[in-house]
Amino acid sequence: MVTYWIKTPYWLQKIFPKQLIWSMPAQTEPSVYITFDDGPHPIATPYILEQLDKYNAKATFFCIGKNVVLYPDVYKQTIEKGHTIGNHTHNHLNGWKNDNATYRANIDEASKYIDSHCFRPPYGKIKRSQAKVLAHSNPAWKIYMWNVLSADFDRSITPEKCLQNVLKNINPGSIIIFHDSDKAWERMSYALPRVLEFCQQKKWKIKALPKY
Repeated sequence: MVTYWIKTPYWLQKIFPKQLIWSMPAQTEPSVYITFDDGPHPIATPYILEQLDKYNAKATFFCIGKNVVLYPDVYKQTIEKGHTIGNHTHNHLNGWKNDNATYRANIDEASKYIDSHCFRPPYGKIKRSQAKVLAHSNPAWKIYMWNVLSADFDRSITPEKCLQNVLKNINPGSIIIFHDSDKAWERMSYALPRVLEFCQQKKWKIKALPKY
């Protein structure tokens, strides 16, 4: 059984490298940050873009390099609509299971197709040494994590449970994670429009994460 936290505990954030960004600071205009991992995807990503347009929302897409190669038009459309793009490695590598050189080479391979220095480690697993290397590169990478997990990847939960995972934990400054993938489709496609509607009712701005 896979164990995960829906709301990232504060203590967990503290034991990870200081270079990792888990949430955004409070702003005059209350804002939340919805993110998507693992795309682009020929069905899920266009659906997401359509839903975001309906609410005048911007988001951040952490893309896998090999999927950008497979679906360049979907990737281009995401950029043209003004969303922020991030690097999610070329082959969805687990940092804990790969040495630093292999991990960095895979990120660099993805960078051939993804023009961004925003990064999210697949599975949220990155070694301290890997985070340090990225943070001290020139230019430095911004390593974004999350503090609200929709768990849309978990086929054992219902779409409604996925929705409630977000609604019960989201607050201004939250970084929320969904996935544009086959595995997540049933739950993400149900939860996303309802989360967007909830944010609109709260009068929260839905923003992309900063690039720099």
